[in-house]
Amino acid sequence: MAMLLRNRQGDFFMSKKGGSSGSRFDDLFGAARTSSIEPESKLQPIEKPPVRKTKSTDPDYIRTTVYLPKQLHKQLKSAAADEETEMSDIMTQAIAQYLEERRGKQN
Repeated sequence: MAMLLRNRQGDFFMSKKGGSSGSRFDDLFGAARTSSIEPESKLQPIEKPPVRKTKSTDPDYIRTTVYLPKQLHKQLKSAAADEETEMSDIMTQAIAQYLEERRGKQN
């Protein structure tokens, strides 16, 4: 009786089940043993995409709490969504601008 089998590479082959072969599993294991496996020297390492640091894991950032009026928070959230940015990025720009203007007034 002939059987259609598949090896590890996905190639199909016909296997004749004979009286001396044993079981179907013997045929499968035999096919797996005889299939060609590439040596490790031919394998190419897979490059991982660069991991983006999140602000919570970036040592250059610190977490702080700011209380905002609800309406201002709603407007900030809407602006961040419109600009496809984070609320903290808008706050960082606004604070940096404020400190720059303040520094200019002091001089």
